[in-house]
Amino acid sequence: MNTSKEVKSADLIKSEDYKVAYYEKTSSVNSNLNLLSYGNYIIKPGVISGEYFHKNEESLLFCIHGKVAVKIEKQEFILSHYDTLYIPLSTPYQLKNISEEEGFLILCKAKAAKKHVPFYSSWDVFSKDEKRIRHLNKKDVYLMFDVSEKADKLIAGYTIYQPFTRAFPPHNHNDQEEIYIFIKGKGAMEVYEKEENKTFVTSVNEMDAVTIPLLNYHPVFSQEQELHFIWCIAGERYWVGDKNKDFMTGKTDKITT
Repeated sequence: MNTSKEVKSADLIKSEDYKVAYYEKTSSVNSNLNLLSYGNYIIKPGVISGEYFHKNEESLLFCIHGKVAVKIEKQEFILSHYDTLYIPLSTPYQLKNISEEEGFLILCKAKAAKKHVPFYSSWDVFSKDEKRIRHLNKKDVYLMFDVSEKADKLIAGYTIYQPFTRAFPPHNHNDQEEIYIFIKGKGAMEVYEKEENKTFVTSVNEMDAVTIPLLNYHPVFSQEQELHFIWCIAGERYWVGDKNKDFMTGKTDKITT
């Protein structure tokens, strides 16, 4: 018998233990969205994950808490507060939490056909770059992954509302579906096709999300504190205010793009 090999010890993994957890929140299978899926990663301090990839989908990671290194092929990107990372179609990636707190990442995915290149966007840099910011009445939009970046379907960013602010004018899209993910503060949201059938009216709190299928108006309202949310779009690649300037001026009652 060969006894020269090192004998390693076993691990006990209790039923409640985890190192990395992924929670699927919604997908095209269980929602009225055709392209978009969304979920959360939670990764414990010091943990290195296995390799993940998403067949037939391009992805965006948004870092909400912690500091996570993401390895994509031979590249490594360090994500911290509000940083984002585009992961190309069917490309393996690995996560490593390099902070002393749990890492919390949001993952949005969309069906795609072409492979592009990874793209990292730093919140510290982009939130100070006026080319990436759209200033509206009492709210600012930050374009973290815009049409200038290569992708099939995705664009995304953050919107920050001042207290007691509403979206105006209401708008909808015939060629984009969306997910709004609320990450700070509390507020309210409506989603409706027409005023007379406005039945989706709800309060929203931190880490609530709302899916927005095609042709639904989707105004948001903040309350007594700032309201931050991720908007992630799949479809034709434009931001509404860049396509229709009436959205920026508020000179119309509603907008369809």
